[in-house]
Amino acid sequence: MAKKDEENIEEIEEGAEEVIDPPEIDSKYRMIILAAQRSKQLQRGAISRTDIDIRKNKPTRVAMRELEEKRVNFEILEALK
Repeated sequence: MAKKDEENIEEIEEGAEEVIDPPEIDSKYRMIILAAQRSKQLQRGAISRTDIDIRKNKPTRVAMRELEEKRVNFEILEALK
């Protein structure tokens, strides 16, 4: 059964492409929060999704460029009342 599960995982990985369709960023404050979160991911080893040189630019600048080019998915969650 483990072998069958491995085959299914491989099929999913091969056939599934990530669809990047983020919502519009509605304020500069949300942009800052998103860039900070993405910057942390980049500092922890995430691969950049833009062509900017990560050795010559700080992670925050790379994150801002990724968000400008709409190359990062995110969701806007409604606040609990």
